[in-house]
Amino acid sequence: MSRIVLASASPRRKELLEKIGMEFEICPAKGEEMITKEAPSDVVLELSRQKAEEVASAILMYNGSHPDLVTPQDILVIGADTVVAYEGKILGKPVDEADAKGTLSMLSGHTHSVFTGVTLVFIDKSGRTGEHDFYEKTDVEFYPMTEEEIDRYVLSGEPMDKAGSYGIQGAFAAFVKEIKGDYNNVVGLPVAKLYQELKKLGVEYRNW
Repeated sequence: MSRIVLASASPRRKELLEKIGMEFEICPAKGEEMITKEAPSDVVLELSRQKAEEVASAILMYNGSHPDLVTPQDILVIGADTVVAYEGKILGKPVDEADAKGTLSMLSGHTHSVFTGVTLVFIDKSGRTGEHDFYEKTDVEFYPMTEEEIDRYVLSGEPMDKAGSYGIQGAFAAFVKEIKGDYNNVVGLPVAKLYQELKKLGVEYRNW
C-alpha cells in the first residue's frame, strides 16, 4: 500500500488530479515562501520544491517519532506553484480591487505567460528520499477589455485569490482570445505533463 500526498490546498489542483483518476490526500504546506530566483520558470520550481520538501519532511518526522503507529509504505509528495508573468515581471495575487483592475488593464489586449512548477518527492519504505521537478509554460492572449468590463469582473470577486487577477475556468473565459500550450496549466496544474513525467520515472499512480 502506498500514499500520494498533494502539498496544496488549491481546490483547482485537487479537481484536476481527481479528473485523471488519482487517489490522494491533501496536506498543504504552510511555510513562508522564500524567493531567491528571478526568472519565472526558476521561481515556480523553487516554490514548488519548498512546498513538497516541507510536507515530505513533516511526514518523515512523524513517521520517525511514531514508528508503532506507521505502516512502512512508499509515499509520493506533489508540490506545485503557479505564477503569471508579463514582460518578464511576475504578477501575484491582487492585494485589493484596485490592484486587480490595474493588472487586468495591463494584460488587456496582450499576451502573457503562465508558469507552473511541480516537484515530486519520493519517500520509500525505508525513509530514503528522491526528488524530481519540472515546469510547464502556457501563453495566453486576452481580447481588449473596456474599463466597465474590468470593473464588473473585479466586483464579482473571482479574481481576488488568483495569480494574474483572473480565473480562466470562470467568467473570465469570455475574454480569452488564444491559448498556446496546456489549458490545465493555466488552471493550476499541468496534469498531462505530470502523467508523462511519472511514466518516465516508472511510476503508475493507479497502482499506488
